[in-house]
Amino acid sequence: MIKVNLDTLKKKRVRITQLDGKLPNLALMKLSHWHKSKGDEVYFTQSAKRTLFEENYDIIYGSSIFNFSKKKQGVFLRDFPNAIIGGTGTDNKTKVEDIVDLNSYEYFDYDLYPDYQNSIGFSQRGCRLACKFCVVPKKEGKNKGNSGIHDIWRGDPYPKNIVLLDNDFFGQPNWQEKAKEMIEGKFKINFSQGINIRLIDEESCEILPQINYKDTKFKTKRLYTAWDNLGDEKIFMKGVERLTKYGVPSSHLLVYMLIGFKKGETWEDIYYRFNKIHEIGAFAYPMVFDNSNKLHKKFQKWAIQRYYKFWAWEDFRDKPLTWLRNQHYSKKGGQLDLLSEIGDT
Repeated sequence: MIKVNLDTLKKKRVRITQLDGKLPNLALMKLSHWHKSKGDEVYFTQSAKRTLFEENYDIIYGSSIFNFSKKKQGVFLRDFPNAIIGGTGTDNKTKVEDIVDLNSYEYFDYDLYPDYQNSIGFSQRGCRLACKFCVVPKKEGKNKGNSGIHDIWRGDPYPKNIVLLDNDFFGQPNWQEKAKEMIEGKFKINFSQGINIRLIDEESCEILPQINYKDTKFKTKRLYTAWDNLGDEKIFMKGVERLTKYGVPSSHLLVYMLIGFKKGETWEDIYYRFNKIHEIGAFAYPMVFDNSNKLHKKFQKWAIQRYYKFWAWEDFRDKPLTWLRNQHYSKKGGQLDLLSEIGDT
């Protein structure tokens, strides 16, 4: 476990590096807040490389949340060999609380992201499941509560837009209290990591329509969930039926479907899930397990950019993208007609 004796470090220069991810990085926001509270000078960047005239630092942090960023992690450690690097995309299990030597530290420096107006955080940590492809159970353990909704909100004058990073909101103890906060506080909620449709029960389904759930842009009604294994079809469909019963239409669902993880998975298996998801009126979003699989990546593009409305997969699969780009142009600057249909994906 890595610890930094901050009592002996006064007015230090600190480099904080976000190596991947589009959302604000809470761990880095915590570290920045802590160091600034100690009077340290913090430099935030998303560049893994040292620039030509970049000065030296006393402490260097890097965070990576995706396994596919290994190459970028290597570049970062090449330029900053003494850096402390962590996150779910690494093997390092060190948490911010270990570094600052506190049991809990829930203060965040939003100044790292001056254009970001929403509020982001965890109302719970951990998960009830133990999926082999997921690092959450190993790093966070069983489900437990974290912050309240009002605690996550930055307060006036910021909008009541809450991006929840929870992996299993309805699995935490007393989730009803936090749902009540959402409803009575008139918050807009983005369940960014999705809801667990396989474990959704009647009580959760009854409450969900009362929550103003939104997409990542807080414009469209959207719930995210997943159907990762063909063998889970019955339990997945049962969850969809329960949601529909209580007033959550399947058209509000964006369903992540993991492809390339299960040994022996066929294209028939993949295409079956894709078709079933669209048959119920939801939107299928393939998640590629191995990003080096070019055919899987092309299928992902075909699905999320809605090329399926124009070409069957068999036709799309064999066409070079240069050919596809020359098809169905609109009058607005040569953009593909279908791109205007892409919503919050």
